[in-house]
Amino acid sequence: MGTFMILFTLIGGITLSAQSSINGTFSKKAGTIETTFLTFLTGTMFLTIFILFFGSGNVLGILEAPKWQLSAAFLGTMYLLLTVMAVPRIGVIATNISGIAGQLIIGVIIDHFGWFNSLVIELDMKRVFAILFMIIALYFIYKGNLRSKEESKI
Repeated sequence: MGTFMILFTLIGGITLSAQSSINGTFSKKAGTIETTFLTFLTGTMFLTIFILFFGSGNVLGILEAPKWQLSAAFLGTMYLLLTVMAVPRIGVIATNISGIAGQLIIGVIIDHFGWFNSLVIELDMKRVFAILFMIIALYFIYKGNLRSKEESKI
């Protein structure tokens, strides 16, 4: 099952990059907030249908959840809004690497301290090097993007 989860996550990453690129371009015509709204509106309609036919949970469980857990919806909205803003300015790959670097940084902190009732995985040198290499990759990608932008102006 782990292999399928990796494959599903890989496909999720592919769709996220495609969405970022399309939304970034679309936001130039419709606006950043409007593009984000359309994405969430479409997602709401799709998930409503999906819940009706395949849902097995308790939608009203939302009302019983601790209030801090509901912040995840706001955080997801902020992620999408910031991504839609970034793609037209710094490109898809720089936006995605920045997002992944941010995920890695907060991920190792969450793992290390076991925040939000997560599994405790102590920070070790492998994780420090992973973050360092991601930051180095971001630096080179961003600098390459700037160079490409300057060359296209010539």
